[in-house]
Amino acid sequence: MSNRPPTGRRRVALALSALLGGTALVAVPMSAPAAAAGGLAVQYRTSASGATADQSEPWFKVRNTGSASVQLSQVRIRYYFKADSASAGYRFACSWAVKGCANVTGTFGTPAHPTATADRYLEIGFTSTAGALAPGADTGDMQLRFYQSSWQTLNQADDYSFNGAQTSYADWNKVTAQLAGTTVWGTAPAGNDPTDPTGPTDPTDPPGGGQALFDDFTYASYTDPAISAHGWNVRSNSGGPGVPGATWDPSKVTFPVVSGNKVMNLQTSTSGTAESTRQTEVVSRSTKFKNGTYAARVRFADAPESGPDGDHLVQTFFTINDLTAPMADDYAEYDFEYLPNGGWGEPGNILYTTSWETYNPDPWQAVNQHTEARQSYAGWHDLVLTIDSGSIKYFIDGQLFGTHDAQYLPERPMSINFNQWLIDLAGQTATGARAYNEQVDYVLHVKDQVLTPAQVAAKVAAYRGAGTGFVDEVPAP
Repeated sequence: MSNRPPTGRRRVALALSALLGGTALVAVPMSAPAAAAGGLAVQYRTSASGATADQSEPWFKVRNTGSASVQLSQVRIRYYFKADSASAGYRFACSWAVKGCANVTGTFGTPAHPTATADRYLEIGFTSTAGALAPGADTGDMQLRFYQSSWQTLNQADDYSFNGAQTSYADWNKVTAQLAGTTVWGTAPAGNDPTDPTGPTDPTDPPGGGQALFDDFTYASYTDPAISAHGWNVRSNSGGPGVPGATWDPSKVTFPVVSGNKVMNLQTSTSGTAESTRQTEVVSRSTKFKNGTYAARVRFADAPESGPDGDHLVQTFFTINDLTAPMADDYAEYDFEYLPNGGWGEPGNILYTTSWETYNPDPWQAVNQHTEARQSYAGWHDLVLTIDSGSIKYFIDGQLFGTHDAQYLPERPMSINFNQWLIDLAGQTATGARAYNEQVDYVLHVKDQVLTPAQVAAKVAAYRGAGTGFVDEVPAP
């Protein structure tokens, strides 16, 4: 548990007072001749092969076996299973898909004629942006999963479409595929040929997220109106965290070109007095981010860009919501915090990742879990935070840095934040001017889906390859 001094922790409530200041899918009818020209084959494997499991993991590839291109938005796959109880609810998630999890949907329905091995089905579909499959092409890997809403153990042994022995991709005819409402692959449970194109019947189980926020920070300056239009606030109001009396200076947030690529630069400067201290913070105005994947590429600095070194500096990437009352259990905060010159009682550089359940500012009491590393992290680093229904995980440069317990999972949505500030002015006695820079290459959030660092890198590369500098699909809570 982290028990940092009140000076450091009070930044939360003070910062929050400053911070808070869906696309509908349309089915396009496909003509009967076009559907007739198409054919599909579905390959299946499972990565959860036991008779019981915490979650079922049906993975698929869909191949176009016909002679004409197929629009994926016209494709539906059904995986049939037996509910573990009549009242059981289920949730769908996409862990990884070559086509992009944002382009894969999953909803639950009830067959017209339930059987002993199939009284529910998971229907997989695709958005209009998933594109088309040329003849002979396939979707590539789709690593999908579903689980009980209560997280009770699943019994897969009596599920019609389950095959625990199939741990490598192979054709599987116990799932069905429809093309424009016509069944073109597989055998449904008796009496349940899925020719009815009306779709799933359980509107209470929504698709498993996948909506994304991505920003490449290609702005002209802190006064660029696109910053506000894209949901960011460059802080200018007074208050904590940091040195009492310091100024949060929006003009110190700039967007230089580094190695041919624009980045966001947060500069903190001081001459050793509160009046001369300038700190920086950029905050998402909306508190709409909760479970899923958070990622940013951040450049930490051990030394100032100019002037004498030694200040107790904090360079961050974090998510947070407001503390509604001392020790309120719906508070949440998840931090990457780098202290290049120590502070909070540390003599040298240290990086913290911290998951907060709650705290009391006065008298100081903290409930959190943290992981730390006492070494230099100067330079560019890929930071990834994942939050699912069981744990919080922090990755640095593709390596797992810390796993925190379910006790610290968020109850309410949060904002996304970057800031750089001084804990105090006790790091050195110099009165010369000095300035420190933290830089941010991009930020990404994918709602309700856990991506690996490699999947994050692929998603960012896809946005940049398509020339996409900003997208925000994450719905308001």
